Amino acid sequence: MAESTTAVGRLVQVVAQLREHCLWTAALTHESLVEYLIEESHELAEVIEAGPGASAELKGELADVLFQVLLHARIQEEAGNFNFEDVAEYLSAKLVRRNRHVFKPDGSLQESFPESIEEIVASYDAVKQGERPERDSPFDGIPPTLPALTLAAKSIGRARRAGVPVDQQPGSSEAGSRPPASETELGDLLLAVVSQASAAGLDAEQALRGAVRRFQRGVTGA
Repeated sequence: MAESTTAVGRLVQVVAQLREHCLWTAALTHESLVEYLIEESHELAEVIEAGPGASAELKGELADVLFQVLLHARIQEEAGNFNFEDVAEYLSAKLVRRNRHVFKPDGSLQESFPESIEEIVASYDAVKQGERPERDSPFDGIPPTLPALTLAAKSIGRARRAGVPVDQQPGSSEAGSRPPASETELGDLLLAVVSQASAAGLDAEQALRGAVRRFQRGVTGA
């Protein structure tokens, strides 16, 4: 194998050599890698939440997540399907296609750019909808296995972007009667709700997941 002159090229080479000469790495599959991808993603999130003082740790955690991507791409390359270069090319094309507020179809920059987030979101959503016209629900593509709070936040965000009056949903007036003034206050409120649920023998995670499902059905009429 020819020596690479770039850091990324050398990294791809190292991963290929590990797959060839390390029995443990060679035995990895897409399925067996899932637990590592989840673990590394959580570790990356933990470092990010630690704040800007953890830049050295952040570099290491980003590297660990990148390793997961490279391994998955290498497994596909060995199967004769695609390689990491194809993944990078696909991502570049996708970013150009979806961000037409920044790029022209040929990849060159637009002469001017939107001055509001609302314009950017509208443009991005229009492109995504054009790519998947069969999707008729604002919730299509949201993984149902997400943690309940994340699932709820994404569902509400999608509904708002679709023009659904979220604040008029059942229970919204009670939930918003005393809005928390900070993330600390919100965290204390959520912890208190979980504590009350536990004392009553209820599962807060499942309760919220059920509420999100009812919310989605109410929006879509399904």
